[in-house]
Amino acid sequence: MTKFTDLNLNPKVLKAIEEAGYENPTPIQAGAIPPALEGRDVLGIAQTGTGKTASFTLPMITLLARGRARARMPRSLVLCPTRELAAQVAENFDTYAKHVKLTKALLIGGVSFKEQDALIDKGVDVLIATPGRLLDHFERGKLLLTGVQIMVVDEADRMLDMGFIPDIERIFSLTPFTRQTLFFSATMAPEIERITNTFLSAPARIEVARQATASETIEQAVVQFKPSRRDREGSEKRKVLRALIDAEGEKLTNGIIFCNRKTDVDICAKSLKKYGYDAAAIHGDLDQSQRMKTLDGFRDGSLRILVASDVAARGLDVPSVSHVFNFDVPGHAEDYVHRIGRTGRAGREGKAITICSVRDEKAMDAVEKLIQKEIPRLENPVKPEPKKERAPRAAKPEAESRKDDKPVQKPERERSSGGRGKYGKRDDKVVVGMGDHLPSFIALSFAERRAS
Repeated sequence: MTKFTDLNLNPKVLKAIEEAGYENPTPIQAGAIPPALEGRDVLGIAQTGTGKTASFTLPMITLLARGRARARMPRSLVLCPTRELAAQVAENFDTYAKHVKLTKALLIGGVSFKEQDALIDKGVDVLIATPGRLLDHFERGKLLLTGVQIMVVDEADRMLDMGFIPDIERIFSLTPFTRQTLFFSATMAPEIERITNTFLSAPARIEVARQATASETIEQAVVQFKPSRRDREGSEKRKVLRALIDAEGEKLTNGIIFCNRKTDVDICAKSLKKYGYDAAAIHGDLDQSQRMKTLDGFRDGSLRILVASDVAARGLDVPSVSHVFNFDVPGHAEDYVHRIGRTGRAGREGKAITICSVRDEKAMDAVEKLIQKEIPRLENPVKPEPKKERAPRAAKPEAESRKDDKPVQKPERERSSGGRGKYGKRDDKVVVGMGDHLPSFIALSFAERRAS
């Protein structure tokens, strides 16, 4: 079995790895680190939770150990789709580079430009950023990318989903052609394939698992859900979720609940709190400091349940998440793999339960087609309430029969050729087929013709 000591890493990096408690690399690390140390471009394809972050941070630290950065010209660049993933990459650098004198800066939204500018002005060896904030600094003239030696694109397929591909292409054009590129993704959509063909030069392709596969250590299940009425769907679905949480009991040490919409994230978290569950929400509309505080609480165990949108589906490295609940079936089948990949990490066992309503059945079929596996169905833990039978209506009393069985005819409206009574001057001669409002001079002409 390959060990980290066999990978030709910097001795100071090996010391940090040993202190972190790791001895054997994961398959993606064993495959990606050697060609990266040789200076080759790398294309890494692996499911989430396989250790992709260390597969580029370790060789980067080794390669950057010698040399010094110049002001506003970082020596390396790591692009991440979300603030949380960027912050996690920064933590990995802190862990593995603590015995090496390297400087880093984290450029993400929610933090003042002034603090970030101060770090860049000093010169950084490693710049970790989200695409939008990186381009903001570049357009303000605070950053130059002409000194980038190593460029990393992490979670490229998520970049595609979030619409960052044009930004990625622009950033590539701002870096030197001679750079080394390390490109990582869980899936290879046609657009991702096009970018790799354009910007990577003869890359070493490392694919350690079939694209978009779920870890075998994750127990998966689906609960079919049908509301009694459309206006009760939300409340009844949350009742099913609470029943699933209760059914797991002490086996659920901590869990993540994924919703498709941010509004549902807030509603679901508030509902769980109302019923006494230790839960908090995280999504893109929250303040960055609040998001980090919630994540820190979930990591250190003070928060048991995290209700999240897909902003948290990628890159959250909390090794001991026991359960994942999909409150909604994700619209993109690939997101299902990334969601449930938050559990069962690093060989641990995990459980993922999905609530599937009638409208989600097509999306569930797409998930099963993608992972090439039929997910077992669980019985709905909430039994439908028996319908209350309506009391029979009292029969109406029969109407009294009329003495005369013949239908009563309404008296015909008296018609006249004119008259002073109801219609003016009375005339006994009736004009057939004309209205009661008929002028008398016209009626007279008809009357004379009839008499003749």
